[in-house]
Amino acid sequence: MSWLPCGLYHEHYREDHAWWQTTFVKGKMLLLAIFAIVILPYLDLVAPDLGPYLLNIAVILLYTILAASGVQLLIGYCGQVTLGHAAYVAIGAYTCCLVLMHGPALAAMTNDPNPIVRTLAALFSLLMKAGLLYPAGIILAGLAAGLWCVIFGLPSAKVKGFYLIMTTIAGQWITVEFFITQYVSQIGGRQQAFTVLPEHFTIGPFTIDSDRKIYYLGLALVGLVVAVTANLLRSKPGRAWIAIRDNDIAAEAMGVNIVAYKLLAFFVAGAMGGLAGVYWLNFNYIISPEHFQWFWSLWWVGVILIGGVGSIQGTIFGSMFMVLVMEGLKALIVPLSGAFPELLDKFLFIKEALFGLAIALFLIYEPNGLAYRWWQLKNYFNLWPFSY
Repeated sequence: MSWLPCGLYHEHYREDHAWWQTTFVKGKMLLLAIFAIVILPYLDLVAPDLGPYLLNIAVILLYTILAASGVQLLIGYCGQVTLGHAAYVAIGAYTCCLVLMHGPALAAMTNDPNPIVRTLAALFSLLMKAGLLYPAGIILAGLAAGLWCVIFGLPSAKVKGFYLIMTTIAGQWITVEFFITQYVSQIGGRQQAFTVLPEHFTIGPFTIDSDRKIYYLGLALVGLVVAVTANLLRSKPGRAWIAIRDNDIAAEAMGVNIVAYKLLAFFVAGAMGGLAGVYWLNFNYIISPEHFQWFWSLWWVGVILIGGVGSIQGTIFGSMFMVLVMEGLKALIVPLSGAFPELLDKFLFIKEALFGLAIALFLIYEPNGLAYRWWQLKNYFNLWPFSY
């Protein structure tokens, strides 16, 4: 199974630190990869009605994982409670959107008298010729969201707990309700919503203009975020974050620069949120402040509470639970809407009520989340018949 048989042991640290340590686990991951890369994206060839629907759900699931990963890093691994993560997702989405919309105009300003503008114009011109304007937008979105998150993470050097929660909520209102709604959304004379054409999402010769390509992009971004998070947690910053989460006073007494590592955690979490915003833009093509309301910050906190705080698997399990349960609820209400039309009208309220009920039940009956239950299930089979 997933344990080492009797008489076998690791001879090198790289074996002990390997993500998948046995042939059985490697086989499971190979099957998962085949399903995610080959079967699910091309399911529409076999089931034309079901395939696109499942692919759309998978895209929403990947977006939820991306957005909740930053929340998991801050709350689960560094102990910094945040209730304003939707702000950094919005910053990433709007940064990439502005790069794609105004990059061509900037690239044409090669004769501007300002040398800084000429340099930027030459750079954007090269990026456009190489088809790398969208990748540049992704990188800038991650950096902008990370730095913006650091700004609102600065109070974490002096406050924590309830006061830090209020600070992050203030960051949500300042960013979305004031900065984006009143200023960023008005750029170019527009009224709130920005629209990007599908042909702008190009990486070299490839244009990400279909659900299948968007799904593959999300799969790559989730893989990148999971790999970065897992490796950071095994490094010096990861150990410092966990020490701060467990006891920040003891960590500081041991020589950990808690302010620097807290701000690093905010930067990485904000960058992850920025990537989620870029993915939302690619999936939706239209963004407005209504897409990044405070409810989504609460939603992603609920995702990690249900999945398991302090666990990468918890982020994935929690996202699966929230997305699939809500889709199942929708599939149940739609057929009943013929006999009870008020159910469809009140679906949003039912969804929010179920969200609150799920969090309450998990906190009471499964406070460690689905990841802990998965760990227990694996141990039961690994230790069988000595499952005690």
